This record gives sequence, structure tokens and C-alpha cells, in this order.
Amino acid sequence: MDKPSNTADDILAAARRFIVAGGYNGFSYADIADVVGIRKASIHHHFPSKVDLVQSLVRRYLEDAVTGMTELERSVPAPPQLLRTYADFWAQCIEDASRPICVCALLASELPALPPEVAAEVRAYFRFLSGWLTGVIERGAAQGTLTIAAAPRVEAEAFMATVHGAMISARAYGDGSSFAMILAPTLQKLIPAQIEEG
Repeated sequence: MDKPSNTADDILAAARRFIVAGGYNGFSYADIADVVGIRKASIHHHFPSKVDLVQSLVRRYLEDAVTGMTELERSVPAPPQLLRTYADFWAQCIEDASRPICVCALLASELPALPPEVAAEVRAYFRFLSGWLTGVIERGAAQGTLTIAAAPRVEAEAFMATVHGAMISARAYGDGSSFAMILAPTLQKLIPAQIEEG
């Protein structure tokens, strides 16, 4: 009984790699069949259409993010460390090319051309991430561990945009280390120096 779910997972993993490499239109079921080593009909059995496949992929991506953020909050409760750990996670992923860019950030850049079902899932991911960052920044501002110059939601959106923009710049320059360099001023603005020293 494990075989179907493993095959579905393999299909989703291959689709993610293709999307990261070339976007929504950068692959076909034939490409996935070659990589996974199955027939196209097998892919259609799990995901009747490409819309179903990418919708499932983004939904799983969001579920993984919710789980990851929940675990992160348990192990790193302080808002400054949460923001740093989140940024460091992406810096490491970009540096070692394990996740060179957020799938949802990449798909968001293609939003006008995406099927509505996929676009809705991408928007749901952004709403979740914005809400999570807003909560972290609200707590940090209330505790005096984060310095904000605008409403927490605005700061959260700016932080999220900086993270995603830094991903795109790192990809454009072909230099993973530029991600951390671009993000550093935003983190320095949010996290007071005495918190860093403490």
C-alpha cells in the first residue's frame, strides 16, 4: 500500500524541481515520467491534470510550511531569533542549492499566466506566511525585542518581500551568498543591537 503514496511523492518532488528550474510551463508529464521512471498514464492516475499536480504541490508546500513554523516556534520562541532562523534557513538552502528559491515566490512571479486554481493556492501560501510574520513581529514589538517603524503587518510584508527579492537577486547573480548580504540591513533594522549582544 505504500507504493502509490511513494510514487505520488516522487512525482511531486520531480515537479518541484522542474518548477524551480523553469517555472510552471517549464515541464510536461513526459519530463516527469522520464525522471521518475514511470509512464505518463501513471502520473495521470495520481494527478489527472497538470493543474491538479501543481495545486497539490503548492498545497503540500503550505502544509510543510505550517508544520515547520509550528516546530520553529516551539524550539525558538524569541521573535528576533525566529526571524534570524527563518532567514538563515533560506540562506543555507540557497547556498547549498537544496532549495534555491521558494516555489511559491517563483510561481507568484507567473501569477497572471497561472490557472486560477494554482493561483489561489499560491495566494494562500503568501497569506499564511504574512500572518505568521505579522504575529512574530507583533510579539517582538510588544516585548521590545524588535524595533518597528510601521504597523506589524506592513513590517511583515516588507520583510517577506525582502526575503523573496533577495532569493531572486541571488539567482540572478548566481551567488548564493548575496541572499544574506541583501537581507542583513533589514534584520539590523528590526533587531536592536542590545538584543544581538544579549
